[in-house]
Amino acid sequence: MAENLVNSQPLVKPSPRYLAQAKAFLSYIADVEVDEETIEDILTGLDEEFIPSVTSDGEESGAEPNSPSRNSPGGELDEEEDEFAQEANDAWTEEEVKQIIQFLKQRGMKAFLTEYVLVRQIPIARILYAFGISLCKELREKQLKTQMYFLKVVIFQVLQRRQKLSLYNSVDDAVDLIHKSRNILILTGAGISVSCGIPDFRSENGLYASLKERNDYDLDDPQQMQVALHVVGSLLHVHLTGLILNTSERSQMSSSDGFAKDIYPSRFIPSPCHRFIKLIEDQGKLLRNYTQNIDTLETAAGVRRVLQCHGSFATASCIQCCVKVVGVEIEEEILASRVPLCKVCNAGGGNTGKASKASKEQHKRKKKKRKNNGWDEDDSEEDEPDLPNHPPGIMKPDITFFGEKLTDDFDRALEEDRERVDLVLIIGTSLKVSPVAEAPGYLPHSVPQILINKTPINHINPDIMLLGNADTIVQHLCLKLGWDLPLDPRQKGPLAQSAKTQAILGKRPSSSADSANESEEVVGPTRVGDSHVWLFEGADGGRWLKEFERTLQQEREAQDLIIRETLDEGDPEPRNAKKARVM
Repeated sequence: MAENLVNSQPLVKPSPRYLAQAKAFLSYIADVEVDEETIEDILTGLDEEFIPSVTSDGEESGAEPNSPSRNSPGGELDEEEDEFAQEANDAWTEEEVKQIIQFLKQRGMKAFLTEYVLVRQIPIARILYAFGISLCKELREKQLKTQMYFLKVVIFQVLQRRQKLSLYNSVDDAVDLIHKSRNILILTGAGISVSCGIPDFRSENGLYASLKERNDYDLDDPQQMQVALHVVGSLLHVHLTGLILNTSERSQMSSSDGFAKDIYPSRFIPSPCHRFIKLIEDQGKLLRNYTQNIDTLETAAGVRRVLQCHGSFATASCIQCCVKVVGVEIEEEILASRVPLCKVCNAGGGNTGKASKASKEQHKRKKKKRKNNGWDEDDSEEDEPDLPNHPPGIMKPDITFFGEKLTDDFDRALEEDRERVDLVLIIGTSLKVSPVAEAPGYLPHSVPQILINKTPINHINPDIMLLGNADTIVQHLCLKLGWDLPLDPRQKGPLAQSAKTQAILGKRPSSSADSANESEEVVGPTRVGDSHVWLFEGADGGRWLKEFERTLQQEREAQDLIIRETLDEGDPEPRNAKKARVM
């Protein structure tokens, strides 16, 4: 691409401000949708020697949107260096800036762009002044579409910096919110299925750690599971599950060669968290459950208003002819550790063992396209192995690969739900994967948000943070709400006792992974100071919690000092002076 970026215009040494802002905006291409034409427009006018310094930042991919290492396109305006300083100061009053930001946080990006860019037709450079951003002269001259990208980046930053609502802090507040709300939006992740026996991904005993320990697949990094099929070569994998089917030279696998049969949904019973979501739906309070899981345990629990953001095992498609079937049609093969094959592509049975010609041709075209785009021109073709020989038409569960765009269903549903939601519950997820990770910031900032998770999340600011085993927390909430957690019909014996009944008996409600005879006394949560953070059994606050407690202590000491100084100033007499006796 680099050779295409040099136009016929005379090139001059770019200003430091231009380089800094271009680099900052380009650092968000993984978070804000942008096309190649816009990227080229940003780089147009730069000599080739400066392009590497702008397009590479040396950061690890997946950095948090608001982490300190992240580039910022703005910063404080310097009146001596910025020729637009006076224009920026005169653009908006403080009250107007407040209204602009409030409109954005309540109505969202789409409504904001419609109102301020399309309806009011305010120049983008002037809109950016409201957010403390003064574009350099070079970026002001870019195409309108490119300037729209700049604005979207700044909007993205603002929406991810949600301020906590001070009105809500306690467990009782959480109970009251759940009781009063009628349109609860629930975001869930792998943490709600851990007690079912399905591993999460980033914990000490999670899937990535397991892959590294087993090293069955000769992966340098367990997260290589997340790359697409054509890059993996001899592995057919499914992101977020560990479903790995070795298709090299064989279609039969030993039970130790794959995870698929170990994590297939039919093997597991929904956890208390899944049944809690079902209970909220039965109460007529569930707006929608956005799950990042692919195990379909929400459906097994009876939840109807669920959107599986990353797809699921519910259906499977042929990677060659794209025919779609229900998931149960490949269940037998997966549980037997056999490669599931498309019945259409393999109807003749004469192509077994040969790689699909169409698949190989498509793979070659993609390799050629990547080589010609200039971004990775130093990479050799040897970096990407050819597809292995395998029977044509392998059936793959309809699960979204890492890096692939989610279906339009996600965007449409979130756009619809943001107008109705009155409470957000975030359960069992660290919100690391976009675009689901940005959902809390995209929703109206005035809507209360409650986090139920084993660990804190750094890049969101929930109003109430309940840390610990998610099952334990939702059972505690059910007890406070006076709700009986619904039972799974497959559960028998002591496991079929309701959460309320077990609590009355002084027992900890058992999850599907617990022994039927195990019971413990209910242990209530511990509050961190007088804050919004509560610790339940299994909480892992880590470094964040230590820093949070240190901050609370400093704030208390500062408040005590202010009180003492105020009392001293209000005392007109020396402390050791004798006071007149009151008769």
